[in-house]
Amino acid sequence: ISSTTSLQNHILDQNTYCVSFRCIFAQARLVAFTEFMTASSQGHMDVIFKYLSKGGNPDVHDELNRTALHLACLEGHPPVVSMLLERGADINFPDRLGSVAMHWACRGGSLRVVQALTSHGADLNVKDKLWSTPLHVATRTGHVVIVEYLLSCGAKVNATDWEGDTALHDAVRLNRYKIVKMLILAGADVTHQNNVGLICIIICHIILLLPGNTTLIPCVLPGGADCSAAGQTMAI
Repeated sequence: ISSTTSLQNHILDQNTYCVSFRCIFAQARLVAFTEFMTASSQGHMDVIFKYLSKGGNPDVHDELNRTALHLACLEGHPPVVSMLLERGADINFPDRLGSVAMHWACRGGSLRVVQALTSHGADLNVKDKLWSTPLHVATRTGHVVIVEYLLSCGAKVNATDWEGDTALHDAVRLNRYKIVKMLILAGADVTHQNNVGLICIIICHIILLLPGNTTLIPCVLPGGADCSAAGQTMAI
């Protein structure tokens, strides 16, 4: 009986040790993860290099599926973006809403980050779960330089999201005058109807009626688009 009790106590001690070790290991991994994500967001290359050199997963993510690459793109850290990609980070890893690195970069507004992603083969026309492309995102956030770059690289100017809106719909709705001009000069369809039948040109002409807003006149009217194309009165 004594030997049996001793064996049981030994097993219990071993189990306790294993549980404690697992807890310590899990805690260490959590600390490393937190430091890695924070460093990626803040641009601390040394911390990132140390984490990756020890075999850390570059695609580790939080509860919203946001990776270090997403955070680096959002905060505008080109060297971090390049390092993560060179060490195997998935350029197409989606977050909970389906946004990938290029969406995050266009939201952040760093041209150098967008260029870094492009040089690593990023898809300029990738869509998230709402079917928004990087061009949609850059337009909504008002990053003129990013919009110009995407268009110069062949982004589809008339791509539509799940509501049938093109980037031009977003630009006009948000009064992004410079972007409206860019999109139209790049071939945006001013007569495209979204899912509720709203045509971009109608919004453009309504904006033209506002005091002092003449920016759109030279780039909209020469296209010959007709407000009556909708065949009905639209509510904005």
